[in-house]
Amino acid sequence: MAPDADLLMGAPTNPVWGDARPLFDGAAGETLHVGVIDVGSNSVRFVVFDGAARSPAYFYNEKIMCALGAGLSETGRLNPKGRVRAMDALCRFAALARGMGLETMMAVATAAVREAEDGPAFVEEVERKTGLRLQVIPGDEEARLSAQGVLLGWPGSYGLVCDIGGASMELADLANGRVGRRVTSPLGGLKLQEVKGGPKALTKHITDAVARLHEQMDRETGMRLFLVGGSWRAIARVDMDRRQWPLTVLHEYRMTPAAVAATRAHIEGADLNADRKRLGISEDRMALVPVAVQVLDELCRVFRPKDIAISSYGIREGMLYERMPSTLRERDPLLEACRFQESRDARLPGFGRVLFNFVLPLFPGADWQRRRIIEAACLLHDVNWRAHPDYRAETCVDAATRANLGGIKHEERVYLGLALLYRYSSRREGTRFDRLFRLLSDADAREAEVLGRAMRLGAMLWLGAHDAPGAFRWRPEKGTLTLTVEARARPLFGEVAKARLDALAQAMGAVAKVAFTDD
Repeated sequence: MAPDADLLMGAPTNPVWGDARPLFDGAAGETLHVGVIDVGSNSVRFVVFDGAARSPAYFYNEKIMCALGAGLSETGRLNPKGRVRAMDALCRFAALARGMGLETMMAVATAAVREAEDGPAFVEEVERKTGLRLQVIPGDEEARLSAQGVLLGWPGSYGLVCDIGGASMELADLANGRVGRRVTSPLGGLKLQEVKGGPKALTKHITDAVARLHEQMDRETGMRLFLVGGSWRAIARVDMDRRQWPLTVLHEYRMTPAAVAATRAHIEGADLNADRKRLGISEDRMALVPVAVQVLDELCRVFRPKDIAISSYGIREGMLYERMPSTLRERDPLLEACRFQESRDARLPGFGRVLFNFVLPLFPGADWQRRRIIEAACLLHDVNWRAHPDYRAETCVDAATRANLGGIKHEERVYLGLALLYRYSSRREGTRFDRLFRLLSDADAREAEVLGRAMRLGAMLWLGAHDAPGAFRWRPEKGTLTLTVEARARPLFGEVAKARLDALAQAMGAVAKVAFTDD
């Protein structure tokens, strides 16, 4: 073992495989930097998580395509060139981890190392050269961790998680936020490329394998299908391009079975080299897309999902989720991320919650899903104050629509961005976001405007992080919006605040009234 191996913690800290060293500060909801290395059949990735524990940011994220599993079906051994590349990558990642001073490191290897006859020798070599102890996990554990990664982004999820790699593909059932039955199969992209007998033989191989998976899972149709893995994300990128989708964040991108069929037809007739260059997809990854989309199309045909959601969270995030106490798992990842950002960047941390309670009476029909987006907007209403005033509104839209957030759909990102635009600007016309805003219905766009204008007014009435400036009374049947201002806040309610109240009332189709409480 290398003499500096103890800096990498030796054995992983996952309670399933190693010591249960605590990662999370339950009071603050934060954790130190946590490193995860995932040695897959196609790529080797190093991620360092940081920030709010329930919705961590990516402090560092690097991937190297090694194709360890290429040729495994024929030789039974790791790809020699891939093995050299993987070892070089792991030496690099170990050096980076030491340089970052990481105190916690988890490292796993999946199907290729698991199945190769020289897998154990590779694991020993890795430990000798880097100090990293790779934990080679079985297929059902790989499926479970991938499903837990989905739960990191979607607590309480239900449906079917499908994680495709180079040498295997795993399925896991989710119900009530828990992982149920899980199975593994040899439907990895690299293995599929090695099927003999031409297109007909490949089609039969995929059809038979998916049929067996359906029988093993014994799963009803009409559920949501969560897709985890680089090949699925590449297909989603092609689908976005085909549809001219204005938002390119892959996480929570939705497709339908019909869209998958259309994208498969597009891929079969496209110049994939031109597509990959335009879309920024690596050559190694794009080479797997034609077989992966055939598998996905067959999954849709057999399992008949109601919709398909891309998850950027997988096994690495699942390893982090594994270490969370149940109280932390139950928190909303979106709101946790927004609270963390408010505590770090807002001028008056804590006022976001006050602002949420202030504006909430304007949305009496909001369900729990909409309420959490409204709360997220209030928590983020002041985190971009350092931006230049001329670009502050645009910065807010960019931050909301491009941030690494879990638990939020694309349309909700746009709603959040539009509300924050109106927090700093009285108009949206002529911005570079017109195509983006067209993802919203007229009703949602109007509601986002109301929220933004209400936050714009509330921001003028700051009394302190925990002091409410007053209260709204919205009477839709009479078309009146009454703002009762606390006596302490009366000096803050000047002509600009009055103009913002009138603008809010106009957006609601209401008449504004003002009342002041007694001292």
